[in-house]
Amino acid sequence: MRSTDLLSVGQLAQRSGFSPSALRFYERQGLISASRTTGNQRRYQRSMLRRLAFVRAAQNVGLSLDEVRDALATLPRDRAPTQADWARISRRWRRRLGDQIAALEALRDGLESCIGCGCLSLKRCALSNPQDRSAAQGPGARFLPAGLRAARPLADPTATRMSQPDPLSPVRS
Repeated sequence: MRSTDLLSVGQLAQRSGFSPSALRFYERQGLISASRTTGNQRRYQRSMLRRLAFVRAAQNVGLSLDEVRDALATLPRDRAPTQADWARISRRWRRRLGDQIAALEALRDGLESCIGCGCLSLKRCALSNPQDRSAAQGPGARFLPAGLRAARPLADPTATRMSQPDPLSPVRS
């Protein structure tokens, strides 16, 4: 490998659209990896750009960092992933994404019917929840499709949202 095949944090941030802090976060999470120079500076292989594009796409469709990490762990570290590698991963997620699409469509259709009655409130709506019967089903948003009710934990359960870098924040000029 030539040294010109390696990217600095700034170069990777500029090319990927992720902030340097997000890159360091993803490295700590095991989504990407870097080597170090003799001066202890991070250097990334160009193939990390593909991994980061995958991270962006996965997050945009609602996949958790744990799901992304599990998928990336199946890819080779010593070479850029091939089309066959990506196809294998996408087959694993096809059903998951189909379920998510169905849940979103159910939510959309449910909103149209609720808005149609005019009250705009599932909590007070006499049609959707007479005598607050949904309270007996337990806490949470009972009228949301199951695929949208699941809580998505933070990537680091000990961190708060304020202390985590925003992995989707664009690079600042």
